[in-house]
Amino acid sequence: MVTPVAVARGQGLFNLVGGLWPLVSLRTFERVYGRKTDDWLQKTSAGLLAAAGIGMLRAANSPEGMRHARRTGVGTALTFLAVDLVYVPRRRISPAYLMDAAKETAWLVAWWKAGRLSRP
Repeated sequence: MVTPVAVARGQGLFNLVGGLWPLVSLRTFERVYGRKTDDWLQKTSAGLLAAAGIGMLRAANSPEGMRHARRTGVGTALTFLAVDLVYVPRRRISPAYLMDAAKETAWLVAWWKAGRLSRP
C-alpha cells in the first residue's frame, strides 16, 4: 500500500531535484526541454518548485503535516500538468513536456492511492 508519507517524501524529492536542475544548469535543462526566451521566468518557476519540494520533505509525519504535503503536492502536480497539456498543443513549449505531464499524472494517482487522510 502507498502511504501518504512515502508519496510526500517521493514527490518532495522529485520537486526539489526538478526545481534545482535549471538553477544549477539551465544549459542542460534546455537541452531536454528546449530553449527558453525568459531565463528569469524559468528560474522563478524552478525556485518555487524547489521550495514546494522542501516543504513536502519537511512536512511533519502527522495527519496535519500530511494534509499540508498533499495540498502542496496535488497543487503543484495539477498546475504543471495543466501547463503541459495547454501549451504543448499550442507549440509554446516543447513536446518533451509531455514526459513531465505523465510524471505529474503519476503523482496525482499516487496521492489518490494513498487514500484519504483522517481529520482531527
